[in-house]
Amino acid sequence: MNGKQSILNIAKTTITTESKAIANLANLLTDDFADAIQLIYNSKGRVIITGIGKSAIIANKIVATLNSTGTPAVFMHAADAIHGDLGLILKDDVVVCISKSGNTPEIKVLVQLIKNGPNSMIAITANEESFLGKQADYVLNSYVEKEACPNNLAPTTSTTAQLVLGDAMAVCLLELRGFSSKDFAKYHPGGSLGKKLYLRVHDLSSLNEKPQVNLETSVKDVIIEISEKMLGVTAVVENNKVLGIITDGDLRRMLRKTDDFNHYTAKDIMSENPKSINVDAMAIEAMEHMETYGISQLLVEDGGNYAGIVHLHDLVKEGII
Repeated sequence: MNGKQSILNIAKTTITTESKAIANLANLLTDDFADAIQLIYNSKGRVIITGIGKSAIIANKIVATLNSTGTPAVFMHAADAIHGDLGLILKDDVVVCISKSGNTPEIKVLVQLIKNGPNSMIAITANEESFLGKQADYVLNSYVEKEACPNNLAPTTSTTAQLVLGDAMAVCLLELRGFSSKDFAKYHPGGSLGKKLYLRVHDLSSLNEKPQVNLETSVKDVIIEISEKMLGVTAVVENNKVLGIITDGDLRRMLRKTDDFNHYTAKDIMSENPKSINVDAMAIEAMEHMETYGISQLLVEDGGNYAGIVHLHDLVKEGII
């Protein structure tokens, strides 16, 4: 293989092969899929997902997706299951067994053991006529015409198909449970994703200084206030109500107009009707406001009273941006 174009052509062929196979999965869905989802939804137990080889890796990912969207799930390696880990399965659990061929030795042994118990079994397999396909209570067909591998050997398209069916299961269950963004935040408290879902404006503005001046404050004192509070802005406040805002930009525009500002006060250079946001708003809303208006600070209000400043840098520091 030589040249960038050859590499790009192979990559495009891989993506095209897999995308066509994934699109075809929609044609393979049957009532078994809907029945399997209803079974899991109505179950009092967990979802135990098992597989071997690359299917085991896919099983792990599906477990993670289910757990993060409100469906308790546990991974059980098929090889370990027949050597002691079968005890993971409790009487109310639903077992999902993933295997492309449905005929591997470990799967055959495991399936027989599961069938001896009270648990329902869902198969994700590319071979409905396999041992797994015939023994399962419900079969989700993950058939693919060929692997993206040029030798049609390395699990590529087939594992992608398994993953997509797992995602379809998770989304269906999410919808049935009415899983909301608040629920999602509860399960994802860490990282930037979690912060976007639970971090509020007050959590950021309360950590900042609260720059403010009144209408008659001299420009010199305005400059001192902005410099000391280090937010590039100050609110103009009277009786705790915001009347305007003065930014670094307002000061620069004033200096372009005059060299003598000794007689100027805050009311002469402030911008009226500044953009603001409520303390209880989500931090992600503050980011959206800043993007919409092309600004880097927002005044924060609480019940109509001045409550502080939220700055673009606060959002960057918290990983919101």
